[in-house]
Amino acid sequence: MLTNQEVAEALIGKFGEDVFDFEEPYGMLTLTTTREQIMPMLEFLFNHEKFKANFLTDLTGVHYPDTPGREFAVVYHVHSLIHNFRLRIKVFLAEEDIHIPTATSLYSSANWMERETYDFFGILFDGHPNLTRILNIEEMDYFPMRRQYPLEDTTREDKTDALFGR
Repeated sequence: MLTNQEVAEALIGKFGEDVFDFEEPYGMLTLTTTREQIMPMLEFLFNHEKFKANFLTDLTGVHYPDTPGREFAVVYHVHSLIHNFRLRIKVFLAEEDIHIPTATSLYSSANWMERETYDFFGILFDGHPNLTRILNIEEMDYFPMRRQYPLEDTTREDKTDALFGR
């Protein structure tokens, strides 16, 4: 049985200062790395004789507009089917440079997840074989999951505050 401690120590031993911000929300090992180290780290976890993190469960983006230099995060959830162990890895990117290497060469499932992340957040996956919109129309000139838009349409007249407990 793998432990969070065992995996964290192996990652620190291999990647040193390029792995940081360790947490364990709900018991899931969560950490942050750099854009330059994400692929070497995923390959290390995938090929490790014990860890065998051979399944990419999820890949998504998050927009933090109020965090200068770290406005976007790409979040990876990898799973070892052999040990039933899951790990969350985050990579933060500046809005001016939202490029990150594709993981499609390692995980085939990354293909559509990266396309969806691009489609909704505008994060560019360098080396992706077909980085085009997957759910929205090609003519869209914005990325709808960015926190650039108000949560409510202030021009609507069919909503009164009294009906919504305000």
